[in-house]
Amino acid sequence: MGRKEIDCSWKKITNDIKDIFDFKEVLGSGSFSEVYLVRERKTGNFYALKCVKKKQLHHSNLENEIKVLKRIKHDNVVGLEDFYETRTHYYLVMELVSGGELFDRILDRGVYTEKDASRVIKQVLEAVSYLHQNSIVHRDLKPENLLYYSPDESAKIMISDFGLSKMADHGVMSTACGTPGYVAPEVLGQKPYSKAVDCWSIGVITYILLSGYPPFYEENETRLFSKIMKAEYAFHSPYWDEISESAKDFIRHMLEKNPNKRFTTEQALSHPWISGDTAHNDNIVHSVCEQMQKNFAKSKWKRVINATVVVSHMRRLQLAHADPPAPAPSSSRGRISSSSPVTPTIPCSAGSSAVNLDVVSVVFRSDLRLTCLTSFLTLFAMSTL
Repeated sequence: MGRKEIDCSWKKITNDIKDIFDFKEVLGSGSFSEVYLVRERKTGNFYALKCVKKKQLHHSNLENEIKVLKRIKHDNVVGLEDFYETRTHYYLVMELVSGGELFDRILDRGVYTEKDASRVIKQVLEAVSYLHQNSIVHRDLKPENLLYYSPDESAKIMISDFGLSKMADHGVMSTACGTPGYVAPEVLGQKPYSKAVDCWSIGVITYILLSGYPPFYEENETRLFSKIMKAEYAFHSPYWDEISESAKDFIRHMLEKNPNKRFTTEQALSHPWISGDTAHNDNIVHSVCEQMQKNFAKSKWKRVINATVVVSHMRRLQLAHADPPAPAPSSSRGRISSSSPVTPTIPCSAGSSAVNLDVVSVVFRSDLRLTCLTSFLTLFAMSTL
C-alpha cells in the first residue's frame, strides 16, 4: 500500500525551501524532525521552521498537530503561520515567541502580586476557553508552555506546544498523556476524561504562581500519583498566610477531584478572583521567588535542550546596522526555570543559586520543546542528558 499523503489542501509546494527562507540557526532536533530559526526572504520576518522528514514520518502525529493548529486563531495561542512541502520534507512555519517563560519573568520582577498572577491566569483561561469552544483540549498545560510574546513588560501570555492536543468533538477521550505533576486524577485513573483536564492543570499552575511550589510533590512517582488521584494538597503556613481566601477558593474549584464538579473555563473566568477585585495587591515576590528557585531551578538542566542563541543572533543583526555600534549591555538577572517539579523542602533556604541568562523560548511538540538560553556575553549549548 502506498504512503498516505497528509491532507492539507492549503499547503504550498516548493522545490527548495531555501528559496523561501534563509536558515539562521538550528534550534533543535528530534528523531524525525529538526527546528530552525529562519528569516523569510520576501518579508524579512523571523519564524521557527519545523522540518519533518517524510520517510520517517508517523502520519497520524503530524496530521493531528496540523489539524489542531489549523483550527487555532487566538491572540494568546502560538499559531501555525504556513505549511510547505518538498519531495522529501514537510515544513511547519511557526510563530516565533521571544519573551521567555512565565517563571523567568516572575523571577526577574521586583514586585509581584496576586493581582499579577490573576491577570496571567485570566489570559490562560481566555485562550483555553477558546480552544474548548473549538473542541480542542490541550492536555499538557504547564508553566513552561506559557510564554511571553516579547520581552516587553506589557507582553501578552502565549500558550504553546500542541503536540499532545486533541480535537474532542465528541467530548470524551481516553488516551493517557500529559506531565505527571499537572495531570488530572481521571487521567491517572485511566478513566475517560474531558476538557476538564485542562482546568485541573490551570489550577496546579495557579497554586504554583501563588506559592512557588507545586500542590502535589513526592520523590516517589507512585506516591505522587496517589496524592493527585486523591486531590490531596494543602495551603501550608506561612506560605499561604497572606494569600486571599478568594484565591484559595478559586484553586479549590479548579483542583476539584470530580471532573463533573470542577470549574469550566467559563465558570473560572466569572470567579471574583479573576473577574473582580478580590486578588490582593501585596508584594509576594520574595516568598514566591524563593520557593521557585528552590523547587524548580535544578530541573531546568534535565530538559532536552540544544541552546542556540536566537536573541544574540537578532542582536548581532541589530548591531550590524547600528552607527556607531551599541555597547553590549550588562546581562539581566535571568533565572533558570522549571521543567517538572522536584520535592520542595518547607521551609527552604534563601541561598538558591542563579544563572545569568536571558531567555527565549520556542515551543513545539513534546520531543522538540526547546528553550534557547543566552547571555549577551556567553553562549551556552546543552544537549540531551
